[in-house]
Amino acid sequence: MTTKNKTNPLEAAPTMRLIERRPQLSRRGFLQGTGLATLAAGVLPNLLATPPAFADAETFPTLGAPLATTLLRMARDLYPHDQLADSYYVTALAPYDGQAKTDPALHKLLSDGASTLDAAAQAQHHHRYAAIELETDRVALLQAMETTPFFQKIRGGLVTGLYNNKQLWPRFGYEGSSWQKGGYRFRGFDDLDWL
Repeated sequence: MTTKNKTNPLEAAPTMRLIERRPQLSRRGFLQGTGLATLAAGVLPNLLATPPAFADAETFPTLGAPLATTLLRMARDLYPHDQLADSYYVTALAPYDGQAKTDPALHKLLSDGASTLDAAAQAQHHHRYAAIELETDRVALLQAMETTPFFQKIRGGLVTGLYNNKQLWPRFGYEGSSWQKGGYRFRGFDDLDWL
C-alpha cells in the first residue's frame, strides 16, 4: 500500500499580501486639515448664503422698490434655483412693471396682493414677507394664498419669464431647439446627468 504525501491545501496556497488600510496621517497634515475645515466652516456659509432679495427703483419705476423686492423674494420662493443670481429673476419680473404702467388693474392686483402677503407675514412673523429669513415660513405664507389671482398671475408669468430666458437654458441642461439640426435623437437626447 502506497501512501501519498498529503499536504494541507491552505499551506500550498500562495500567500496573500496584506495592505494596511489605515491612513498615514502626520501631525502636520492633521493640523492643516483641521485648520482648513475650521476656515471652511466659518467662511463658506457666508459665501453660499443667498443674500436677501432686493430690487431697485430704477428697474421698477412703476411698481417701486418695496413692491418689487416682495415680488423678487416671492419669485425665488416659487422657483427656487439657488445657483441663479437675482438678476435673472429681476429680468423675469421686469415685464410686470411695464405692463403695470399701462394697466391700472394689474398695478392694483400686484399692489394689493403684495400688501396682503406682507400683512399675513407681519401677523405671523412680525416682519415683511421679504424680510422673513426661513424659506419654510415664506413658503407656508405662499401656500395659504395660492388660489388668489395675485399668486396665479405671478406664478404663471414667471414660468415663461424665467424658463424662456435663453441665457439660462445651458444652466438647466436644455440645449435649445433641435429640429433644425436633425432632432435630439442624434445629438445626445439622453446626455442629461441630472434627470
